[in-house]
Amino acid sequence: MIDSKIPEGPLAEKWNNYKAKAKLVNPANRKKLNIIVVGTGLAGASCAASLAEQGYNIQSFCFQDSARRAHSVAAQGGVNAAKNYKNDGDSTYRMFYDTIKGGDFRSREANVYRLAECSAALIDHAVVQGVPFAREYAGYLNNRSFGGVQVSRTFYARGQTGQQLLLGAYQGLLRQVSLGKVALHTRHEMLELVVIDGKAKGIIARNLETGALERHVADAVVLASGGYGKVYYLSTLAMGCNSSAIWRAHKKGAYMAGVSWIQFHPTSLPQHGANQSKLTLMSESLRNDGRIWVPKKAADDRNPNTIPEDERDYYLERKYPSFGNLAPRDISSRAAKEQIDAGHGVGPMKNAIYLDFSAAIKAQGKDIIQSKYSNLFAMYEKITGINAYKEPMLISPSAHFTMGGLWVDYELMTTIPGLFALGEANFADHGANRLGANSLLQACVDGYFIAPYTIPNYLAGELNTPKLDISHPAFDEAEKSVRDQLDKFLNSKGTLSTDYFHKKIGRLLYEKCGLSRSKEKLEEALNEIKLLKASFEKDLLITGDDTLNSELEKAGRIADYIELAELMCHDALQREESCGAHFREEYQTADGEAVRNDADFCYVSAWEWKGKDQQPELHKEPLVFESVELAVRSYK
Repeated sequence: MIDSKIPEGPLAEKWNNYKAKAKLVNPANRKKLNIIVVGTGLAGASCAASLAEQGYNIQSFCFQDSARRAHSVAAQGGVNAAKNYKNDGDSTYRMFYDTIKGGDFRSREANVYRLAECSAALIDHAVVQGVPFAREYAGYLNNRSFGGVQVSRTFYARGQTGQQLLLGAYQGLLRQVSLGKVALHTRHEMLELVVIDGKAKGIIARNLETGALERHVADAVVLASGGYGKVYYLSTLAMGCNSSAIWRAHKKGAYMAGVSWIQFHPTSLPQHGANQSKLTLMSESLRNDGRIWVPKKAADDRNPNTIPEDERDYYLERKYPSFGNLAPRDISSRAAKEQIDAGHGVGPMKNAIYLDFSAAIKAQGKDIIQSKYSNLFAMYEKITGINAYKEPMLISPSAHFTMGGLWVDYELMTTIPGLFALGEANFADHGANRLGANSLLQACVDGYFIAPYTIPNYLAGELNTPKLDISHPAFDEAEKSVRDQLDKFLNSKGTLSTDYFHKKIGRLLYEKCGLSRSKEKLEEALNEIKLLKASFEKDLLITGDDTLNSELEKAGRIADYIELAELMCHDALQREESCGAHFREEYQTADGEAVRNDADFCYVSAWEWKGKDQQPELHKEPLVFESVELAVRSYK
């Protein structure tokens, strides 16, 4: 039985109860403790800076050439906070309920309430850091709405909110670097977790510029390495994003949870060619003013501006009148796929839908729309050559955010003592679907406000344990396993590139474990993955040597993706219901809505690695709802 360590007391008092009783480490002892933080995005940078400011010694790792290039920089639309600036009925409880409902009742009440509770403090924190949030004429911070809610609680900095928040965290991190409390290792990739006496005690990292393997020891390890949406190859994530840090930890004993809960973002640019390597995200904030539609007539090739109103299907407004174009991401993405599959897709590849601003421009004026979205419109025109002030945007669903990740308890600790997972690297707050603008929030809250309490609570018990160093046999064993895998890749004598295998696994998942799934498709996928595994071991070709070699880097990541894809399909096959982003075709209403099965599946699926080519073992964490009633999730 896995223990989520949820504190006692009423929901609204649990976090305060925890903080009141958490163990502390005095300032003199903090100097004796070392913490490794893998990842320098919002979760990693905020955690490293916060712990270093408390006095701990931090080693920070990222595979990019600068901590500023972490993928948090790509988030556009905003960050949620229940401050009720619009006086439109928002509250901590309403944000908590929106998030629980948005996740289709597949997340922990206590974690989600804490997220909403801490949200208000984050905005104040970010303002003090200098984050240039949008403001109204009088100087007050402005808000807009995102999918799945009926209030305005999203704070934003044009379409660059992630970048601005990351710059704030980066400044805090660099300040601690200059003070000597953080040792920053750029161009280093974690390739193995070191576990000693059942506890996380270090990592093996590879210097990506020289190829050297390095040993790093610590009293605790924090993984803030982001999500694994790039397993689909075509996704909104940067090419370098990967799952290796959390997957290597999983193979050392950390459970993975909710791995098949993958969010497809409804507002991405569509694929435009066979040689494309990623997709571009357009902010969900555009759906505040843009109206989504397709021609009622299938295969309609007319210019969208010439299609009369009565020949347009504003299908989100028709199907979900209460939320309309701001229906949650999973629902909006599936609805778009239905229209495209039915022959109503538009654009050169007939794989897109329209996002139209003509009505908003007519009602508000071009200047107002320009003041809200100018950089997004400029980016769209630069990529597509289309002026969205004059013609509707072409958008399409694409793989985006992973609600699954390492299983963590209330303290954000995994099933390996001393190993913590923050931000998108864990499964904790979003359930089966994430509400827009909760991603930046979770990453910041985990790093600034939760980990600085929960990690010291663990470290207080480690003060009197013997100090270890990199000469321990566990480091020898871990480094040998990394070296053996690298040598195997370098000595492979096949003919196929890493990208060939990445595209294969991505296409397989998109077709059989993507926006919709079925028992038949998932069983086919599992059989095909076994064949792809065998082919990868036999047919891979890696050119170059063990120094600066991007193909060698990718080989390890693709090997992890193939194993991860297999677990995703096991998870999706085992969960015989539709919930949030997990849509099983066998479990839907007559009009295509998801059918959840609370009697049999009201739990988090946590999977244990049992060895190569072995079936993973399922552990169930029951979800108990004391403050909300389980209800059919409806946005109509």
